[in-house]
Amino acid sequence: MQQHSISYRRRALTSGQISPTELVQELDAAMRRQNPAINAFISWDTEAALAEAASADLSLPLGGVPIAVKDNICIQGQPTRCASRILGNFVSPYDATVVRRLRAAGAIPFGRTNMDEFAMGSAGENSAFGPTHNPADLRHVPGGSSGGSAAAVAAGMAIAALGSDTGGSIRQPASHCGVVGIKPTYGRISRYGLVAFASSLDQIGPITQNVEDAALLLNVLCGHDAADSTSSTHPTEDFTAGLHDGVRGLRIGLPAEYTTGGNSPEVNAALQKTVRTLTEAGAEVVEISLPHTEAVVSTYYIIACAEASSNLARFDGIRYGYRVPDSAGLSDLYSRSRGEGFGSEVKRRIILGTYVLSGGYYDAYYTKALKVRALVAQDFTKAFENVDLILGPVAPTPAPKLHDDSQTPLSVYLSDIYTIPANLAGLPGISLPVPGVGKLPVGVQLLGPHFAERRLLAGAAALEAAWS
Repeated sequence: MQQHSISYRRRALTSGQISPTELVQELDAAMRRQNPAINAFISWDTEAALAEAASADLSLPLGGVPIAVKDNICIQGQPTRCASRILGNFVSPYDATVVRRLRAAGAIPFGRTNMDEFAMGSAGENSAFGPTHNPADLRHVPGGSSGGSAAAVAAGMAIAALGSDTGGSIRQPASHCGVVGIKPTYGRISRYGLVAFASSLDQIGPITQNVEDAALLLNVLCGHDAADSTSSTHPTEDFTAGLHDGVRGLRIGLPAEYTTGGNSPEVNAALQKTVRTLTEAGAEVVEISLPHTEAVVSTYYIIACAEASSNLARFDGIRYGYRVPDSAGLSDLYSRSRGEGFGSEVKRRIILGTYVLSGGYYDAYYTKALKVRALVAQDFTKAFENVDLILGPVAPTPAPKLHDDSQTPLSVYLSDIYTIPANLAGLPGISLPVPGVGKLPVGVQLLGPHFAERRLLAGAAALEAAWS
């Protein structure tokens, strides 16, 4: 798939082998051919993309390169529906900061990717537009919530894509689809124009064909944004500069809690292969402990659902989006519009969030969850005093089958146990595929201290080079 990468396409564009217009037409043909089976895209506007391609500046870092965008990131003049009925045919009046930065670098936003409704899900099945299928095996899920972005990149319908990661929603679908996904440090990339699920956890990031492409997109996307009050003022960096630094001399921790009997044989094989590769490349892999791992899932779902219940209160059938055609008063309008507009998973999380924020349970659940979140962050702070990076699985198993009746809401929530900690602590993490360990793609993830994306990318690039 490297012929679909940003770096490959940029060389073809700048050498004149293909024009931006021809590249948009090529991707449009791929979408029309493959999307009916995969359902990675909710919509795409070929005319708008061709108009931008006609004036593309090939001297810019991403000049002429189309980039797909998850349906919860605003693009001016295009639908932004979060894969939900509640938003109806809402068209965004403005560009998200990340979209503005893509355009400033010469890229062409092209295609709205399918997702779990309001980013709530780990499979790509909770969409009002139908489930996304995994290109590796259409009987399986692509992961979620950025399943459409990962599937589009894996299938070659997109050169790269933007996703959002609240509890693993970039890294997990990247693992299930066999591509690279990176969640930067919280605040590294502006969230302005991202429809919020859980504001203290959400982070935009790229899904790409390879590690170099991830670094190229981070170069464009990162940086302070005054429009986002949570945006970090940490200096921007050239993330491609250290890609060949390797891992020699690094200490890499493998948490004992991440090697339990709950992992599938394929996931254990991927971990073992990664440990061997890192050791051969000159790194030292040591066992560490993250003692509050057992508490991360319950902590996350209390905090995330509490924030979601607040953030989604704005979707009420009054200002925009879906509204029932007739109602018996304001209360009936609210309840029926929200009841018909939201899907079952979104309603489940709103109800849970409202419950934990209610007067009798706020201290018992929400306040306690915030305290445990602080303990999880302390676990990582202590770990990074002795190691440079942390290695772990992305998910306990490869991608499950679509509509698997054995997958209860609780079992789906538990599948996020390895990705959630990075969001609770605000840490950067990258998922990359491990070849040759199963019939379906399996990935591993590297986690780093805050703002250690260059170190993460160097480690991932060393593994990628060793396996290529």
